Amino acid sequence: MNQWDEKFKSDTYYYGTKPNTFLEQQEKIFGQAKMIACYAEGEGRNAVFLATKGHDVTAFDYAQEGLQKTITLAKSQKVHVITELKDLIKDPFEVGRYDGAVMIFGHFSKVDQYEVLDKIVGSLKADGIFLMEVYEDAQLQYQTGGPKEIDYLYNESELYNWANKHDVLHFACVEVDRVEGIGHNGRSKVLQLIMKKKI
Repeated sequence: MNQWDEKFKSDTYYYGTKPNTFLEQQEKIFGQAKMIACYAEGEGRNAVFLATKGHDVTAFDYAQEGLQKTITLAKSQKVHVITELKDLIKDPFEVGRYDGAVMIFGHFSKVDQYEVLDKIVGSLKADGIFLMEVYEDAQLQYQTGGPKEIDYLYNESELYNWANKHDVLHFACVEVDRVEGIGHNGRSKVLQLIMKKKI
């Protein structure tokens, strides 16, 4: 059992059951997008939210315990979410399948970050929309959630340079309040990105 299975095996939803605020505010960017993939989805709060908005959602995560809670949460909201156990670093992604993709607080070592992001974008169809919110390097000073090592946080300029290969619809490095279960609690420094895939 990995650390995320350990974190998620409690009946309590570690990051709560309500969607991430940035995703909730920006959901309309997906428009009529039918198929959306939620990567590093944890216990399913964002995937279930998108399903309640009429999207066909697949939740990918490394923790089976999280995926099981995704199924339970979906049933409680009377929606269906497909779940798939996936190691986002090691496992291949299906190419060109999804109309949209979401990753909320999916954190990896800096050596792996952009390989994962490239695979996520690769899973999108042409003109597919990718939305993400992650902690910026400066989050270490806030101590309100996220990784405790800078190696697992994202650098503003590096993310912007990577995203600029595509059509950037929104990019911000901002202070926000995030109260999400017991995992995120308070003022935080985040990076927000919405972009449209270019071929």
